[in-house]
Amino acid sequence: MSGYACRDCEDSGWLDTPDGNAVVACHCREQLLASRRSRSLSAVIPRRYRGASFDRPPISSMPSAQVDLVKSYVRQLDERLAEGRGLWFFGGVGTGKTTLAMLVSQAAIDARRGVAIYSLPRLLAEIRSTFEDDAEGGYVDLLDRLAEIDLLQIDDLGAEKTSAWVLEQLYSIVNARYEAQRSIIVTTNLERDELAVQIGERTVSRLEEMCELCPLFGEDKRRFEAVDMRDKDQPPAPDLRLA
Repeated sequence: MSGYACRDCEDSGWLDTPDGNAVVACHCREQLLASRRSRSLSAVIPRRYRGASFDRPPISSMPSAQVDLVKSYVRQLDERLAEGRGLWFFGGVGTGKTTLAMLVSQAAIDARRGVAIYSLPRLLAEIRSTFEDDAEGGYVDLLDRLAEIDLLQIDDLGAEKTSAWVLEQLYSIVNARYEAQRSIIVTTNLERDELAVQIGERTVSRLEEMCELCPLFGEDKRRFEAVDMRDKDQPPAPDLRLA
């Protein structure tokens, strides 16, 4: 069995012409370049989410309408990425936003698409670190890579303390992807107008045009899991009935 993802070009991205006098781009070249561009970005599914599946909790117990929306996106992944369409997950803490987002990113990784996954605080920290980098163009290079990859996932949008600098960075990233028609997935606990106050109306307006809204409601599933585990650890209550 070949160890290459593309047997036609053996992952080189190029094919010889029939006469052998030239080379042409392979059908996989664009995806190959996207994958290479994302290597220096955070493109790893966190350990907690690696076993996530539509068939297992917590996703199997989520409202079917929201789950079906995500399933449809995954089935049509190539078309959605080509169109620059994304997903906007909104809901309270523990309602499954990040788990669903990770399923989409995992599908894109499995399809050998360029993917970057960040929480907002971590993304901003990485941007800040480029100002400490002596390499010329470090900041611009990072923004270019964030703009070019096939899919960018940002978790906890609106979680960072607002400042003019934060607003500028978020707008730069979202606007670059908006202009390039690149897909973005965001998760947030904030309602639309609250988010606009936190990250700026211009940024939210672009996200509205780029993404399908996927609202998630319900109780904090992590909280109930903790309660269940606590109850299992308690000894049985004594029988206080009279003999």
